[in-house]
Amino acid sequence: MEEALNKLHSGLSKKGTIKKYTKVIERIGRLREKNTRVGQDYTIEVIADPEKNNAIQIEWQRKPQSELKDKHCGVYCLRTNIPDWPEEQLWNTYTMLTEIEATFRSLKTELGLRPVYHQKQDRVTGHLFITLLAYHLVHTLRFQLKQQGINLSWESIRNILSTQQRITITLPTDRNQTIHLRTTTKAEVRQKQIYDALGIKADPLGKNKTMVGEKNM
Repeated sequence: MEEALNKLHSGLSKKGTIKKYTKVIERIGRLREKNTRVGQDYTIEVIADPEKNNAIQIEWQRKPQSELKDKHCGVYCLRTNIPDWPEEQLWNTYTMLTEIEATFRSLKTELGLRPVYHQKQDRVTGHLFITLLAYHLVHTLRFQLKQQGINLSWESIRNILSTQQRITITLPTDRNQTIHLRTTTKAEVRQKQIYDALGIKADPLGKNKTMVGEKNM
């Protein structure tokens, strides 16, 4: 809101910008509509020239905090039949439910718990076991990240890390040899933050060089 008002005010002294008094009033009205939550918290005055043709100055001031209504403040209410739990325990238990729901979504989608195409009992059991094992790994990684202030879903972690890849560069030589260079792309800032939080290197494998073929004698 204030950035737009500053831009509108500075334009009054520039060529090719809105200066007409009525147009400036209209533009401020649109700003209030666009920023309905904070627009009414401001007192805005447009000063015009003696003929009331052009605006020469825009002054604004936000109302004191004591005059602002609590319309921006929200209250989150939890209803429970457990009267002897403290507020913190109730809230932590409630947020745990959202984590459990996210766990089931992750198991069913990203970790491949379903669909199960196996028909034999031992294969179905193996499929479920691998999925649960994968979730334990995912949960451990997310827990370690949360300890470092990184609260991301597994899907977000995968999307961030997916752009770093292991690539192979093939270079043929004039001596009937082929050089294969195996390397890793450079980690981006967000990727490096995740690696640092987990205590692992961005490129643990390093570069590998393999030469295939023999040169002609």
